[in-house]
Amino acid sequence: MGNIKKLKIAITGSIGSGKTTFSNFIKENGYPVIFADDISKEILAKDLRVRKLISENFGRQAYSGNKINKKFLAEKIFADPRKLKKINSILHPLVREKIGELSEEYFLKNNFVFIEAALIFESKIEKMYDFVVLVTADEDIREQRSINSKKFSREDFRKRNDAQLDEEIKIKMADFVFYNNGPKNELKKKALLLISILNSYLNNKD
Repeated sequence: MGNIKKLKIAITGSIGSGKTTFSNFIKENGYPVIFADDISKEILAKDLRVRKLISENFGRQAYSGNKINKKFLAEKIFADPRKLKKINSILHPLVREKIGELSEEYFLKNNFVFIEAALIFESKIEKMYDFVVLVTADEDIREQRSINSKKFSREDFRKRNDAQLDEEIKIKMADFVFYNNGPKNELKKKALLLISILNSYLNNKD
C-alpha cells in the first residue's frame, strides 16, 4: 500500500456566491479550512513592513490607529484597477507563503486541506491546487445577498463584481462547480457531496 496523496483544494467564488458558507460546512465536518481573507486582514493589520507600504501607496488614512480603515481602502482599490493590482502585489505573496506553512502543518494529521480564496483564477494560481471548487449563483441572487448582508451597497457590489473574472469563464476553468441559488441546507448537501467525492478519489488512488 503506497502513501496516500495529500490534496490541496481551493474553494472560490464571486461576491455573494456563498463560498464562505460552503467552506464553513466543510469545516464543521472536521476538515481544515484556511481562509485567505482572514490571513490577508491579519497581515494588513500586524505586519509593519506591509503597513508602511500600504501607507506609502494609499495614504496614511489607510489606518486608523492600529486598525485598517476598510472603507477608505476599499474605495481606493475598487475605484482604480491599478490600485487593486498594487495591493494584491503587496499582499498575495505573503498570503500564499502563510497558506503554504499552514497547509504543511494541517497535512501532518489530514489528507485534505481546503483554502477559501476569492481570486484564485484572477491571480492565475489555480495550478497550485489539486482541485479548484467554484461556488456560483445567478448575479441577481448574489447582488441581493450582498445587499441583505448589510456589508455592501448596490454600488459596492457592482465595483467588486466588476473587478472579478467573468462567471462563465470561471465555470469553464473549475474542476467542480456547485450552484447556490437555493437555501443553505441545499448548499450543505453539496459540501457533503464534495467531501464524499474526494474521499472516493483518494481511496481509488491508494
